[in-house]
Amino acid sequence: MSSPHLAAHPGRTLLTGFEPFGGERHNPSWPAAREAARTLRRLGVDAVAERLPCTFAGSSRVLETALARHRPGVVIACGLAGGRSHVAVERVAVNLQDARIPDNAGHQPAGDPIDDAGPAAYFSSLPVKRTVAALHGARIPAELSLSAGSFVCNHVFYEVMRRAEAQGGSVRSAGFIHLPWDEGAPRRAAEAEPWPALPAADLARALVIAAQEAARPASDLQQAAGALY
Repeated sequence: MSSPHLAAHPGRTLLTGFEPFGGERHNPSWPAAREAARTLRRLGVDAVAERLPCTFAGSSRVLETALARHRPGVVIACGLAGGRSHVAVERVAVNLQDARIPDNAGHQPAGDPIDDAGPAAYFSSLPVKRTVAALHGARIPAELSLSAGSFVCNHVFYEVMRRAEAQGGSVRSAGFIHLPWDEGAPRRAAEAEPWPALPAADLARALVIAAQEAARPASDLQQAAGALY
């Protein structure tokens, strides 16, 4: 819940990443978020980063605490989408928890809503098309995505948008970005090719660009960029 007696910081950007999950020892979303916040601070932007647990319940608690502590104007959550080769700027968070694998606390919902009384979905309030265009301009592979899945990434995306709405406009722009693996990508099998990956520096740079676009007052691009399927 919002705290009206605490001043919001409209110029502050909050970036979040996740701890490792699924038996892996690395999750590139956290070092990317942390490095992006450092870079933004060097550029004169008030930016902070928080690491979220890869659990449904725990991520909500840590996110709520971070929003209350930092009172940001921009929130960009990010997570790992192993197997993707592009930075994916997500458009839609759905009110669904359906976990193919257990979260890090052993919880494995099978079709439960995130919020029994909440809407079926929220749309990102990031300038998603403008962000993808800016990433292309920086020669970072990027794409729009209509699905953040139904695991903890989508859960956090939904919670970010729900809490941003509840804060009555103090969060001006918020959304979620999925990142591919970086150089720490595991091999899929002993003789298989490694997962698609981008340099860790490019993942952090992508989040810096996304934060810069989110802070700009310009509207999103008015151009067709949807998917046929």
